[in-house]
Amino acid sequence: MPLEHVQPSTPLPIAERRCAGQALRKLVPRSLHATWKPLADREDPVARIIESNRHLISHLLPIRYDRMQASPLTFLRGAAAIMATDLAATPASGIVVQSCGDCHLNNFGSFASPEGKPVFDVNDFDETLPAPFEWDMKRLATSFVLAGRTQGMDAKACRQLARAAVQAYRLNMLALAPLAPLVAWRTCVDVEQMIASLPDDKLQERERRRLAAITEAGRRGYPKLIEKRRGTWRIRERPPLVFSLTERGDDTHELAARTAFESYKVTMPEERRLLLERYRLVDVAFKVVGIGSVGTFCAIALLATPDDATLLLQIKEARASVLAPYAGASVYANEGERVVVGQRIMQTTPDLFLGWTMDQGDDQRCYVRQFRDSRLAMIAVALSNALLAHRATLCGATLARAHARSGDAACIAGYMGSGGVFDAAIADFAMAYAVQAERDWRQFLDAIKAGRIEARTP
Repeated sequence: MPLEHVQPSTPLPIAERRCAGQALRKLVPRSLHATWKPLADREDPVARIIESNRHLISHLLPIRYDRMQASPLTFLRGAAAIMATDLAATPASGIVVQSCGDCHLNNFGSFASPEGKPVFDVNDFDETLPAPFEWDMKRLATSFVLAGRTQGMDAKACRQLARAAVQAYRLNMLALAPLAPLVAWRTCVDVEQMIASLPDDKLQERERRRLAAITEAGRRGYPKLIEKRRGTWRIRERPPLVFSLTERGDDTHELAARTAFESYKVTMPEERRLLLERYRLVDVAFKVVGIGSVGTFCAIALLATPDDATLLLQIKEARASVLAPYAGASVYANEGERVVVGQRIMQTTPDLFLGWTMDQGDDQRCYVRQFRDSRLAMIAVALSNALLAHRATLCGATLARAHARSGDAACIAGYMGSGGVFDAAIADFAMAYAVQAERDWRQFLDAIKAGRIEARTP
């Protein structure tokens, strides 16, 4: 499997690369991607979940399982390891990109760039690894089918959601293919233009207000998440999901977070380390994160200056990607570095404070990024309910831009073509795999009822 920096040894003209993509259709016809049939020896999904979570923080697993049982979509989000195994058994084009690895509609969102400008992008890279480009597409399309089914949409409407995401991906890749590399690299999604394209004026206004809240909160460091107590800045507690690690009887987690933070500084470019050192660490809190990461170590670090300027950073454990058994292990021995490199490749505007930890005496690897409040970070949460088709188009186009930064846009465009054959095939797969995910989810619910696993609301 190629390195994270997926580059041809000798650059070829766009026309030749596009022809190479077209030639791949003879080896792997696009219609083959429509097929989903579970292997005869497919592992029990509940057993797969238990095994994949074996090294996570055990007392948090009931919270993870409680979130996963809410719907087939939340189950899909928490069971990336299952779908990774299944995708590895499907036909592969052979075109490799830096893959998100856990690509679903909730792993896209809006946030403020270092300059304060709102951007829309992929925002989760815990499972990133080089892999066939269609793996991300299949998982994204399936998530939209499940979202539609959860909302009671009929089969035709659900299939159209999946097809809208794939079509947007294909059309955007076609547009990116002939661009100069630097122009394509800088391409980003204009969030304000995205809002302006919404068909409902009231929805446009609501999303503009939400966007303004994101930008302002990012600029001010999310003031609602912090408070001053006895003259010192502290992170607001929301037990059991957010609780302080400072000044507690057992300081194990606090020491781990502080040690990780100190070693992280070494991985920062000198100019950003200078910026970071203008702050000092004043508080650390443990945080229970999203469905796919519940059970991993995650902490929020609050930094402040003597003049009360504040900065929130997130320190999160990085484990081996669920794709690694099938796509090949990362060339980076440090899993935190793998996540950071993947994010820097895929995102147009990577986090200013992105880095990883380097503690040689601990096998727990982490990465660090600027903290974003999930309650604000996803401007399109309302759209996922009201206008899923619009969100599908947005996510598909965004994923194409992310893949084009590492993969060969002309080759991918040549393989997909200008018609709808590829769109239809991925949509068919998504419809079939959604049924599989619902079947696995029901087995998961049965396991909870039988006491095989515990689900507990925090």
